Amino acid sequence: YTPYQPEISQGRLEALLNYQTMVADLTGLDIANASLLDEGTAAAEAMSMSLSVWEADKEGVTPKFLVASTCHPQTIAVVTARAEALGVAAEVVAPESMSFGEGVFGVLLQYPDTRGVVHDYSALCAKAHEAKAIVTVATDLLALVLLKSPGAIGADIAV
Repeated sequence: YTPYQPEISQGRLEALLNYQTMVADLTGLDIANASLLDEGTAAAEAMSMSLSVWEADKEGVTPKFLVASTCHPQTIAVVTARAEALGVAAEVVAPESMSFGEGVFGVLLQYPDTRGVVHDYSALCAKAHEAKAIVTVATDLLALVLLKSPGAIGADIAV
């Protein structure tokens, strides 16, 4: 078989649809994408998407993206490198120290965190939304079988 034969194409489409449906169910979000991106790259793309929908008077304001220090180190490295290329100030801070001042358009949280600790980020998500910031949660799909979904705690994007 080649990938162009209808039986193979139909099977791949069905597998992708099933996967996307499962991801939407586990994350508690309305839509899902079956990309092949690693977590760091997906988090950087979520930051870029958040920046593109940022609704602020951008004149003279440096865009800021908050990254939880409890994220995986490789994810932090990819996001901060991409932020630099986009002219975004990526600030790596402890989640409990996050403040949503001028220019903050988004935040990245790890759920469960890099040490496996599960935090309830509901209040932090609400605080971010009050400041009109987009919340991205990097998560482990298998952990979501037992945990509250990112959508239920207030996340806008899950990777």
